[in-house]
Amino acid sequence: MSLIREFKDFAMRGNVIDMAVGVIVGTAFGKIVSSLVSDVVMPPIGVLLGGVNFVDLAFTVKEAAEGAPAVVIAYGKFTQTVIDFVIIAFVIFMAVRLINSLKKKAEAAPAAPSNQELLLAEIRDLLKK
Repeated sequence: MSLIREFKDFAMRGNVIDMAVGVIVGTAFGKIVSSLVSDVVMPPIGVLLGGVNFVDLAFTVKEAAEGAPAVVIAYGKFTQTVIDFVIIAFVIFMAVRLINSLKKKAEAAPAAPSNQELLLAEIRDLLKK
């Protein structure tokens, strides 16, 4: 019974739940970025390069023969995946940069003394006199 309880404690910790939510949101974000790259970014780039469809770019190593599929190196899909990665990495970098700047602002701004602290400082100063 202690193994089940230990697993429950592990699974219900805040960090595990936060990580699960992050993975799910990250997966959805990855799909959005993939669609952005394949459906919005790459078509204009293909037109600029003379009507090239990047998904179709491939180098055939061995032609198909006798029911065996062709062996191809799909460098167009790879190029698209690299662009996906660069966009995702840039967005994550900007998010981390924003979070770090917000943390610095929060640390840099010291809290104003409360009324109680001001009164205590006045009393201290009067007692010194």
